[in-house]
Amino acid sequence: MLKEFKEFVLRGNVMDLAVAVIIGAAFGKIVTSLVNDILMPIIGILLGGINFEDLKFIITPASGEVVEVAIRYGAFIQSMVDFLIIAVSIFVIIKLFTFRTKKEPEVAIVTEVPSKEELLLEEIRDILKTK
Repeated sequence: MLKEFKEFVLRGNVMDLAVAVIIGAAFGKIVTSLVNDILMPIIGILLGGINFEDLKFIITPASGEVVEVAIRYGAFIQSMVDFLIIAVSIFVIIKLFTFRTKKEPEVAIVTEVPSKEELLLEEIRDILKTK
């Protein structure tokens, strides 16, 4: 069983998947930073100085040792922008990859064998030429 597991793990597809997961996690961190540190402040300024991290519905305000209970919809908006950027990026990468790997249609050199109808028509043509 250990030998089969080793063969499974060392198979090309599993290694490719592991590399893709690691690169995807790093890419996700980059996109999160892009959204949180660059895009959302710019969008906030364009919308009149809104800080999306501060957008929330307070259900129970903090008092004493009781922590605030709130629905942080600003963080949700940031996560949605995060997702959209990642989704568009992956879509573009896949489109570029499939565009680069499209196989050109194979041009097959086929010597056509005339069908029975074509042979009969050629015979009729030849007969008509001789008359």
